[in-house]
Amino acid sequence: MLVFVPAVLLFAAFCLSVREDRRRFQNAVLLGLTCICLSLALLWQVSHLPPLAAEVVVMAVFVLPVLGAAALGVFLVANGLTMARREGRRPANLLSLMAGAGVFVMMALVAAVGVSGSPLLDGIVVTLVMLVAYVSFLFLCFLGYAYLYGRIEVRGDVDYVVMLGSGLAGGERVPPLLASRLAKGREIYAAQRARGAAGPLLLTSGGQGPDERLPEARAMADWLRGQGVPEEHLRREERSRTTAENLAFSRELMEAECPAYRCVVVTNNFHAFRAAMTARKAGVNGQVLGSPTARYFWPSATIREFVAVFWEHRAVNLSICAGIAVFGALVTAGGM
Repeated sequence: MLVFVPAVLLFAAFCLSVREDRRRFQNAVLLGLTCICLSLALLWQVSHLPPLAAEVVVMAVFVLPVLGAAALGVFLVANGLTMARREGRRPANLLSLMAGAGVFVMMALVAAVGVSGSPLLDGIVVTLVMLVAYVSFLFLCFLGYAYLYGRIEVRGDVDYVVMLGSGLAGGERVPPLLASRLAKGREIYAAQRARGAAGPLLLTSGGQGPDERLPEARAMADWLRGQGVPEEHLRREERSRTTAENLAFSRELMEAECPAYRCVVVTNNFHAFRAAMTARKAGVNGQVLGSPTARYFWPSATIREFVAVFWEHRAVNLSICAGIAVFGALVTAGGM
């Protein structure tokens, strides 16, 4: 049973880290490492299992990931075509299509290892596979923990519900994506007041972009007023241009009115975990909740969020990728 000790220790570290702060990316990595160690421990025990149980374990560890990768590739390509048809062919809308194509390219390269007869080509492919495996591991960690983080619910009373802005349609109208955030914020506001809470105040956060006729926070507040929210329950933060500024400037406003404030931040579900990490860096006292997003929009948006998180930790990630590349080059040179 000693083979399960690493998995148990990693899971304990994960639980402690989550208890300390749910908004850290290290939580996602610890959860991913726990799953890997558990899978390796189960493989180690295969010879001691009944035949049927051994087949199930081998299937789960080896066969299912291959089938899952193929299914994922098909889904991403189909989603990419849907995104291009509905949202246009901007690069950001083609991310899921490119990712799906990349899945099939990697599967073909893996299948070609050892067939070409060229040690150099095989070494390059193996190195590329290791790099993709590292990035894929981080992506799965991000995806899995973001899903768990999205299950958070509001507990206790809050003083503010902060709604993060996004671009306005036609420079002045609240588009569906932003309306989803506002509707979620109003839902939290109504639930808090229905149970007798004195607050919360609704804080709209967003400045005026170069192509917008008014600050996003003002358009958001107008939308909420149209939904029956009294003016005295609204606050506006109209300076910010980025998520980091949304949260930093909103924190300043909340601290000025209520130094011991507690808040909930609302954004779209695909953005919730990254916004939570940003909120932690900004010193915001509150968790982040996600509002619904159109299903076809979610895959590309999630990939975009992961790329941003990967780049935010670029010093570590690029160093590890460089180490993998050097290791692959040395192994390839040694085998020639």
